[in-house]
Amino acid sequence: MKAYVFPGQGSQFEGMGKDMYEQSELARELFEKANEVLGYRITDVMFEGSAEDLKQTKITQPAVFLHAVIRAKMAGDDFKPDAVAGHSLGEFSALVAAGSMSFEDGLKLVQQRALAMQEACEAVESTMAAILGLEDEKVEEICASIDDVVVPANYNCPGQLVISGSVPGVEAAVEKCQEAGARRAIILQVGGAFHSPLMQPAQDALSAAIEATEIKAPVCPVYQNVSAQPETDPETIRKNLVTQLTAPVRWTQTMKNMIANGITEVVEVGGTGKVLRGFFARIDRRFPSSAI
Repeated sequence: MKAYVFPGQGSQFEGMGKDMYEQSELARELFEKANEVLGYRITDVMFEGSAEDLKQTKITQPAVFLHAVIRAKMAGDDFKPDAVAGHSLGEFSALVAAGSMSFEDGLKLVQQRALAMQEACEAVESTMAAILGLEDEKVEEICASIDDVVVPANYNCPGQLVISGSVPGVEAAVEKCQEAGARRAIILQVGGAFHSPLMQPAQDALSAAIEATEIKAPVCPVYQNVSAQPETDPETIRKNLVTQLTAPVRWTQTMKNMIANGITEVVEVGGTGKVLRGFFARIDRRFPSSAI
């Protein structure tokens, strides 16, 4: 059984999608449709923009979404997933690729998500940090012991958990994690506290748009970040999408559940094609994986 997985913010790179645009008529049509939906030529930034240009949340999120979704659509009949999943933003790519949401609706939601998150980031000084080499339970315990806002945000793979919250909260947690024996505890250069309670204003802003979007049963189960479970019910998918911005990305649990449920191979779609495959390798380095 094969699962297709879709990366999130951070998988962007200079020139992303340019080769697809030049080689595929379908890709050109979809990119031009995206320019129309967004109201500006995101292709100009994706194809010719600098790494700094691509780091802007309002650019990054639709760019990463488009690169992955168009890759999946270019695969045509070869795209036959038994399951899909996406890391954070990548969940929207996964839902569109699995037919749960239209291309246009998915792109509009991603654009609104990016703008809402940017506003939430600007409202309060916040950050994230990567904690390497500690058990998840220990990081959870440390976060819970701190008075300022700091929570587990991305359970990426065994031994790698990203925390998120206020600057004082994250700094205090980093110090305690180092004292507890973390191999590394690194403040990340990000715009804000994604997947934390500080994203509540963004969740509030996005929830009405999600409620108004048509969501259909996908062609295969979608492992969602909030539950780490294979979901097919449209209303469950909708509810989990609404809460995703303030809830942790349970990617470690998703990978373990996929393997337990019979997935024997993963294909990473879009981005550099390496990040999520690397996480699976931390579960089992022999686990078969590829990229498109």
